[in-house]
Amino acid sequence: MHHITEILPDTIKRALSGIKEHEVDQIEEIRIRTSRPLELVKKGSPLFLNYAATSEDAALLLNRLGNYSMYTLEEELRKGYVTIRGGHRVGLAGRVVVENGAVKGIREISSFNIRIAKEKIGISKPYVPHLFQSVWLNTLIIGPPQTGKTTLLRDLARLISTGSGSIPAKKVAIIDERSEIGGCVNGIPQYRFGDRVDILDACPKAEGLMMMIRSMSPEVVIADEIGRMEDAEALLEAVHAGVSVIVSAHGFTYSDIAKRPSLKLLREYGVFQRIVELSRKNGPGSLSRIYNGDGEPLKTNQRVLSC
Repeated sequence: MHHITEILPDTIKRALSGIKEHEVDQIEEIRIRTSRPLELVKKGSPLFLNYAATSEDAALLLNRLGNYSMYTLEEELRKGYVTIRGGHRVGLAGRVVVENGAVKGIREISSFNIRIAKEKIGISKPYVPHLFQSVWLNTLIIGPPQTGKTTLLRDLARLISTGSGSIPAKKVAIIDERSEIGGCVNGIPQYRFGDRVDILDACPKAEGLMMMIRSMSPEVVIADEIGRMEDAEALLEAVHAGVSVIVSAHGFTYSDIAKRPSLKLLREYGVFQRIVELSRKNGPGSLSRIYNGDGEPLKTNQRVLSC
């Protein structure tokens, strides 16, 4: 949390000082809105504090995010979020500036959503028997927001690039379009990975997949939140090149997302050999079900596989 507190105005730090130490690890988001009470999201539920952020708080927070240089924040303002040290992501909302039909940036920022990154070393280990069979199987991880998709991807990247027991370490390429898997700051990942990981940060997935395959000869490619038709076509190219792919997508169930044109294409080509559904039933990262490539549920110990 110290990477977060160092950017917060003193007024907000004081408002947060009443949070008990054992509760800090339960916080998933800190939401700061001008003239409205501070909101903490704990285990998916809101908790409002007795302090309303001021416009001065918002201006100071924005300055600290950009090291007091708006030029530094130009690209982040276009994307709508900033990644800070520790891999935490700060979402931004305010008045959008549009130029030639495209978002140029956000001005008069009045809302900040600090999503607290979680690194859970080892949570992917129980999945290995289902996802590895002499090679890493092409896998799609599904879940609504805050179900631990990125956390699971991150730990899979660490495990695959490190190796485990009789499983050899593989060359892993991460296409991290939103800087969430690696949480890179100045090109340096903020999380622990093996020695065989290469990260392409802040690059669109479709372009990044092709760049990595051509230049870095990966054995496994990992990407977050696929959805566009370009993403699907790039994944097909990767699979045809002999690369294993492990990716995630927003959705509640496999049948739900299979209706999307891009994922329907991948299903028709039989790309995915495993589909993992996550939920929040027992907290972020709870396993709902694992399917094989034909959409048939596998027998699993769901208690053991709960992250």
